[in-house]
This record gives sequence, structure tokens and C-alpha cells, in this order.
Amino acid sequence: VPTAPAAVAARPCAGPGGAAEAALLRHLCRKVRASGPVTVAEYMREALTNPAQGYYTRRGGIGDSGDFITSPEISQVFGELIGIWYISEWMAMGKPNAFQLVELGPGRGTLTEDVLRVFNQLASVLSKCDVSVHLVEVSPKLSEIQARMLTGGKVQPNPEDEPVYMKGISKTGIPIFWYRDIQDVPPGYSFYLAHEFFDALPIHKFQRTKKGWREVLVDIDPEVPDQLRFVLSPSSTPATENFIQPEETRDHVEVCPEAGVIVQRLACRIEKDGGAALVADYGHDGTKTDTFRGFRNHKPHDVLSAPGTADLTADVDFSYLRKMTQERTTTLGPIKQREFLKNMGIDLRLQVLLQNSRDTATREQLLHSYDMLMNPKKMGDCFNFFALLPHHRLVQADKKDKPELKSPLPPVAGFNELLLK
Repeated sequence: VPTAPAAVAARPCAGPGGAAEAALLRHLCRKVRASGPVTVAEYMREALTNPAQGYYTRRGGIGDSGDFITSPEISQVFGELIGIWYISEWMAMGKPNAFQLVELGPGRGTLTEDVLRVFNQLASVLSKCDVSVHLVEVSPKLSEIQARMLTGGKVQPNPEDEPVYMKGISKTGIPIFWYRDIQDVPPGYSFYLAHEFFDALPIHKFQRTKKGWREVLVDIDPEVPDQLRFVLSPSSTPATENFIQPEETRDHVEVCPEAGVIVQRLACRIEKDGGAALVADYGHDGTKTDTFRGFRNHKPHDVLSAPGTADLTADVDFSYLRKMTQERTTTLGPIKQREFLKNMGIDLRLQVLLQNSRDTATREQLLHSYDMLMNPKKMGDCFNFFALLPHHRLVQADKKDKPELKSPLPPVAGFNELLLK
């Protein structure tokens, strides 16, 4: 019989909420009764993206009224600096005549809007470049919010069986397309953006025991009906065999195979078509152990209670993402958000905004949001930036021909100080 780790006691499932919430719990309990305990990954997938009761499919609570708040919701400066990062990379790579901006899980569309504002302000720089936006979004509710924010509602739905399920034109005149899967995005020179995307993908959890690695599973508590608890698999599972690296030194490990697959796809695309990917997320470089947690109304929420009503998340393991690029691309980072934003010139941008703001309330808001983004105790240290770039962006090929003619490669903004000519 699987045993629950002593540290993880049973947690009550009943909680605030109505019939819809109980429905997902009943569905999960039926699943467990029919075929035994489920993996944490399966539990997360159901809780977040179940078509009827999943957290993202039903609500997607971003912002002050939701369950969590993201950097673009705090300050427009965040997205503007990311927009500048893409333009600086586009220039460093010789100003290709077209690029796609591809965002994975764009939330409300706030970040895309801030990036597009910068593209519009620098329209003279981008004048000869053909720019299009491609959003990968599974939630029908969030894609509606994005469409309203980015196009003012000027969108048309596409036939269901088409890879593009919706398209429109941004307020600044840039075409925008919506997809359910990154594989549907057409090939081509692309800049990818994944902000707080990887942390919501389903993870498997593993515990080292005297008998070797065991997977942590979700089961019904035999003593309390309709209450879930963590248990350990009695023997090793296929995931244990496949996802634990032989050199692993930690005693508890979280692995997100879906993140690995997506990073592999990004690396293949960048290797083949050029471009770059910027990933910003909570995370660590292969050092943390148990980071699986829930948020509801901006407060920590028990991950096993009232599934479907809270945002579930786990820190991104950047060392795993790096490994999964299989050296198809160069990787930079992770570096802390405050270092990245400082390198991108956030201090100068803040000064300009402060000088231009007429009233005290706006100034206070600017300083407060700067503190949220940069303070090591807030988002400054727990958020990281990580980039995938083509090898030739950092290593010059064919130096031997005429090395004296080679100009040095410009540094990568954010990871070094921003130098814009």
C-alpha cells in the first residue's frame, strides 16, 4: 500500500465554493477510485485546464481582482523594456526584413500591448520590417480579453479546424493571430516570449527513499471521503525511470516534461529559422526541491483543496530547460529580474516617467511599482530571465578568413548593459 510521506498530512477538500468546484473534485475522486492514485501532473492538468471546470478555462484570475498579479499588470515599464530587448536583438542580428512576435500564454494581453507600444514608438526604426503577432492561448475566456485589449474587439473567428482560430489587427495596425498550440504557429524568423508560462505547466514530483526513487501521487484519504492526500508510489513508475537524471543529488525533485518538449521546439525553430526566445519566470537553476504551491485571492492556497478554484504553480527548473535545448541554441541566464531590468535601463526610464508625471499619486504609483519589480524581497530576486539565441549570435563563424574585418559582436541586452546606437 502506498504510504503518505509523514510531512504531508491529509488536507480537507471542502472549502469555500459552490457546485462547480465540487464537480471537479468529484470527477477526480471518480478517476482515482477507478484507476488508482493520479500523478501530480495529471492532477495539475485537470485543476488548471479541465474544459468544464479548469481554473484557466473558467476564470484565469489575473490582476487585482484575480488570484495573482503579474509584472506587466504592475507597471507598463516592464513590457516596454522587453519590447526594447527584441528591437535590440533584431538590430544585433542585422535587421531581418520580417519577424513574428510569438507569445506563449499571453494572459490578458497586457505585455503584448506594452511591447507593441514600443514597436509603434520606434516605427521609424522598424519601418522596413514586416511585423506580425502570434498568440498561443488555450483559454477561450482569456483570448476574448486579449482581443478586446489588443484590437479593441476588431477580430474575426476562423473555422474551428483551422490552426488559426481567431485573427485581428492591433490598434497600431499589426496583424494578430491566435493558436492553441505552438506547433500551429507558422515557421519563420521569430521572437518568442514566455512570461509566467512555464510555471503553470504540469509537474511530476519525486521523492528519494531507501528503496530508490518513488513518484509522489494524489490519492483519496481512506479515512475521509472526498478528501485528497499525497502518497508515494509503491514501486518506481515510468516517469521515475524517464525523468530522473542519474547524477541527481537532491532528495525531492520536480520535473516538467511538457516544459522540456516546448523548449525543444523553441530551440529547433530558432536553430532553423533564427530569432530568439526570452523566458521570464519564478525559478531556480536546479537547486530547489518542493516548490508546488497554490494561490487564491492573492493568498497561499492548499494545492489539494477545492481543485479548479486556485492557480497552481511550481518554480521553473532552468537547468532542465538548458539541458532540453540539447545545445541546438546558446542559452543565457537565468539572471535575477532586478539585474535584467537594471541592465535594460529601468532606472533611466523611471526618471523620465517621474519627470513627466504631473501629480503625486502617479509618482507614488511609479515608485511603488518600481519597488515591486526590483526589490529583492518582492519580485526582484524570485523572478529570473533566461534566453535562447542562435549560436552564431555569440560566436562568430569563419574568423579565419579575414579576422581583422570582423566587428565584435554586440553584447546581448539585459544579460549585459543595453547599448543602443
